[in-house]
Amino acid sequence: MNEQRRQILEMLAEGKITADEAERLIDALPPERPEPAPLAMSGTKSAPRYLRVVVHAEDAGTDGPSRINVRVPLQLLRAGVRLTSLIPPQALVKVNNELDKAGVPIDLTQLKPQQLEELIDHLHDLTVDVDDPNAKVQVFCE
Repeated sequence: MNEQRRQILEMLAEGKITADEAERLIDALPPERPEPAPLAMSGTKSAPRYLRVVVHAEDAGTDGPSRINVRVPLQLLRAGVRLTSLIPPQALVKVNNELDKAGVPIDLTQLKPQQLEELIDHLHDLTVDVDDPNAKVQVFCE
C-alpha cells in the first residue's frame, strides 16, 4: 500500500474525514502498480499467451460428436487491435456496417488496446451458453 492511501485510511480511522470523503480521495489517487512477485514464490501462472476456443457438440448426424479446438496467439489479437488504428475512418464505418449486418455487434472505432488487455486479464475461464443443449463452448486464455 502506498503512503498516500495509508494517510487517507489513518485520517478515516481518526475520524478526521468521513468514509465518503476517504473513498473520493482514494479514487482520485493514481492507480497503484503492484510489484511483480517472483513466479516460484507467488504460485501464479505466467501471463497468458493464447486465446483458446473449444466447442464440444453432439451431432444429430451419423458422424458422431464434434470437437473444435482453436488456439489463437494473443499477440495476433493485440496486433489486430493496433492495426485498426491504421484503418481510415470511412472504411471503419463500412466494416462496422457489414459486421452489424452479419450479426456481429462490434464497433471497431471503440476498440482500444487497453480494453483487450482488460479482457485478457478477466478471461480466465468463460463458458458461453449456446442454443443447442448438446453443445458446450469454452473460451479461455492459457
